Amino acid sequence: MNALLHHPRTQALLAWVKVWRKELAVGLAMLATLAGPFLLNPTQSTAPAHYDRRLVIISPHHDRIRAEFGHAFAAHWKATRGQTLFIDWRVPGGTSEIAMLIKSEALAAFQQHWQKQLGQTWSPAVAQACLNPKAAPEDPARRAYLSSNVGTGMDVFFGGGAYDFEQQARAGTLVPGDGETSGLSALAKKHPEWFTDAGIPEKLSGEPFRDPQFRWCGTCLSSSGIVFNRDVLRRIGIAENPVAWDNLADPRYYGQIALSDPGKSGSVTKALEMLIQQQMEIAHARLKALPKSKLTPEQIEAQAVAEGWNEGLRLILRISANARYFTDFSTKIPLEVAKGDAAAGMCIDFYGRSAEEDVRRADGSSRVGFIAPLGGTSVSVDPIGMLRGAPDPELATAFMEFVLGDEGQKLWSYRVGEPGGPKEHALRRLAVRHDLYTAENIARMSDGQEAPFEKAKAFTYHPERTAAAFSVIRFLVRVICVDSHDELHAAWKTIIDNGMPERAVQVLEDLTRVKYEAATGSIAKVLASRDKVQETRLARELGQAFRNQFIKAGRMALRGE
Repeated sequence: MNALLHHPRTQALLAWVKVWRKELAVGLAMLATLAGPFLLNPTQSTAPAHYDRRLVIISPHHDRIRAEFGHAFAAHWKATRGQTLFIDWRVPGGTSEIAMLIKSEALAAFQQHWQKQLGQTWSPAVAQACLNPKAAPEDPARRAYLSSNVGTGMDVFFGGGAYDFEQQARAGTLVPGDGETSGLSALAKKHPEWFTDAGIPEKLSGEPFRDPQFRWCGTCLSSSGIVFNRDVLRRIGIAENPVAWDNLADPRYYGQIALSDPGKSGSVTKALEMLIQQQMEIAHARLKALPKSKLTPEQIEAQAVAEGWNEGLRLILRISANARYFTDFSTKIPLEVAKGDAAAGMCIDFYGRSAEEDVRRADGSSRVGFIAPLGGTSVSVDPIGMLRGAPDPELATAFMEFVLGDEGQKLWSYRVGEPGGPKEHALRRLAVRHDLYTAENIARMSDGQEAPFEKAKAFTYHPERTAAAFSVIRFLVRVICVDSHDELHAAWKTIIDNGMPERAVQVLEDLTRVKYEAATGSIAKVLASRDKVQETRLARELGQAFRNQFIKAGRMALRGE
């Protein structure tokens, strides 16, 4: 050892380390930073050492759902077909990230097809038309894409909202299959009873439950609501649990609301849309009840929609002003609330119920609660669909059949330990098939008492009011509330601290720039054009205007105005 230490090469190495020790330390620290997540992350891959077939699923579902369905379907396939499966989950983020990835993969694959198989010249016009549902039917690029089997390398899109699946279906990335052996169209032929009002209705209370062309279908039910922490509420002096969306706009919730960026989550945008729809319905009922009103039904509807839009955005503005910050992941909201880092937040029902169960005490009580505001949220679906050019359409169809069949529906809704139920975690989802709500099944469900098909009657979704403005809602909330949150949050605090001066509040809540007429007109037109330059310019202009407006409101509050 002594000889080794005094060897010329060893001495040269030690001299080099001495000279470059700082740089070496920095390099090792960077290497540790990069390698740490891989070294510390436990092995979660479901890939067996050897497998016969692979199913690629792109999904925003959290790990509990992926684990339960992945293991259950793999076991089912092994038992029925004798083959070992690899369920290859692709989880790039929320539905917005998934939409971008599917578009990118589909576009790249079609470019190869267009140039190599069809021998055509690629151009920006071709790229713009091939996935564009508004392209002319005779457009050669659009026609070529829809008649092709160009794939994304993925089999199934599983999870999200009906809006996201409708967009993919219109683009052509989701397909019904051949009607005989693959796709939902084949399942409709094999199990016609599933696709009826007694099973999965096409619509319920205005919400689409499945695509009439069988490009997608709901797999379970969900609704938006409020997750809250009772302990935090009492600590900040709020004695009553929240029961309605407008409770979250109360100034006492300042800095205590957990929200997610609607630009990253379709479920959050859906919750905001429901809030706006409720305000429209409240305005409609009020205008309709006016004595001796000379307004026609059409005029009542138009005025109610405009007033409800403004009031809904005003509430969203106040709730956003109360928010601690906006997270990129909607799954983080119930975690923040459960930990006590926030008093309440907006989330999908199963996230809220799961958070309540995770911290439930031995006596059955829990510091976390969840409520779906009655009359303030619709019952919607979490869909599934087969992607164009699926590498294994037979396997994709079998997985969709499993999810929609009794096995999958019980996995969604049963308690842990019940026959056919989940193995590790209750998923706290509600079955989409109406025929599953028998007395025997309800007794085994985690939330069978929710009676979702009955509760759906308390809220009727009016797609003609806001469905076309879904992307507008996402855009406006991002620009006004997320990108400008620092200014909004600070101004609201100043207004609260100075006694809520009326004029300052009016300036803060001035939404003239984004009233319903402008939102569904000029703003919607820019977003529909898919011109990123125009969209960025509009976002910058609106964002700067609202930031200046919030700063002005804060200064007015300081002066007591």
